[in-house]
Amino acid sequence: MSPLITTKIKPVLDQDFVPAVLWNEAYLEKVNQSAKATEFAIALVRPDQTCTVFRTMILPYGGSTDELTLRYLERILKFLLWQRGGSEVLVAGCDPLVSQLKKIYSPHGARAFDHDFFGEKVYRSTLKIRACAMKDLPTENESSMPLGRHLDGCRIGFDLGGSDRKCAAVIDGEVVFSEEIEWNPYFETDASYHIEGINDTLKRAAAHLPRIDAIGGSSAGVYVNNEVRVASLFRGVSKEDFESKVRRVFFDLQKRWADVPFEVVNDGEVTALAGSMSMGENAVLGLAMGTSEAVGYVTPDGNITAMLNELAFAPIDYRDDAPTDEWSGDAGVGAQYLSQQAVARLVPVAGIELPADMPFPEQLVEVQKLMADGDQRAANIYSTIGTYLGYAIAHYASFYTIRKVLLLGRVTSGQGGSIIIEQAQIVLDELFPTLAKQIEMVTPNEQDKRHGQAVAAASLPIISESC
Repeated sequence: MSPLITTKIKPVLDQDFVPAVLWNEAYLEKVNQSAKATEFAIALVRPDQTCTVFRTMILPYGGSTDELTLRYLERILKFLLWQRGGSEVLVAGCDPLVSQLKKIYSPHGARAFDHDFFGEKVYRSTLKIRACAMKDLPTENESSMPLGRHLDGCRIGFDLGGSDRKCAAVIDGEVVFSEEIEWNPYFETDASYHIEGINDTLKRAAAHLPRIDAIGGSSAGVYVNNEVRVASLFRGVSKEDFESKVRRVFFDLQKRWADVPFEVVNDGEVTALAGSMSMGENAVLGLAMGTSEAVGYVTPDGNITAMLNELAFAPIDYRDDAPTDEWSGDAGVGAQYLSQQAVARLVPVAGIELPADMPFPEQLVEVQKLMADGDQRAANIYSTIGTYLGYAIAHYASFYTIRKVLLLGRVTSGQGGSIIIEQAQIVLDELFPTLAKQIEMVTPNEQDKRHGQAVAAASLPIISESC
């Protein structure tokens, strides 16, 4: 189901890809041509009553284009939920469409996963979607936090990823020790594996400091005031153990470390913060292509917001039979296009034969080796991901003010990373020239690659005295 769109630049290994940005542009062009276009708005409210509002126009309801309009709004709502978060959705502009969206995002609807995720898991209340008069929409009041950039004292910074955990010991902004330890947390059922692994990382850094003034960390997942709400790192832990041992794990670790200031936020936010600190720039979208897609955002004012920025689960491909994410069950979301998962998905399409049960990180290593040898099949994988990235950046620019896109992650390393960036730039230059002039894609230098994330994480807490 699609408006008539022309995809001038197609991913070399994925000719059926339907870029969300082009689909939305085609729909809105139909809206512009309609004499009866209707104003429509979606407000997302969090339990603390912070609110964000998205406004658009839609085709008049009650005709042959209703299916297109529902597709447009359902995908927009999906994106907004994973970008901004919300426990209550107020929709104004067309009550019949509200009823359909409510049905889709219900315990038995197509987006039942999202209903549960944004209800009980993240905000610990039932996700509500209801109609609202346009005049009764709440005033937008998105909050932002001047979190990080504190470099005084003796600090530990850590980052928890899906295949490794990193730590650094930092004294007044200078890294005196850093280390990366492999681990495999995703399907580990014993919560102590995670807890003691994290504590071991802290101990390794602490051994290189005269004292510990503060600890800051980043990790994949959703964290609210240091509390773990949802994190794929703990997906193997039972619900009971998650509630009793994981949800407040960082509070428990803080007690082990003499209650020093302790802050943990999403790894994407720290990625963006690290880039902002390094470049001296704001309006930074950090995008790490690793085990999954991790995204963070620093506002034009230099702050981190309360938004989730979990774009790994936000749609960027609108074709009906797009690849399906194994966790959320939805199709066409970012993790399938901008991560190691994308590499593994494209390996057989490229004609590369690898064992089907080979872990994604190992498949990436094999593709990197082929790329180093000049193998065109590997180059096609990176070119395809670069095309995805170019369209994704253009789509993201509809929801963020972006001046810099900081690209990180193992998928972007080596010669393949250069191909990804070059191809993404071609997409922007040829199809989105205005954005191409506004947005610069950058990669961290070697020092920032090694230490930037850990230093930014370490800078999160405020301490009263330096060592």
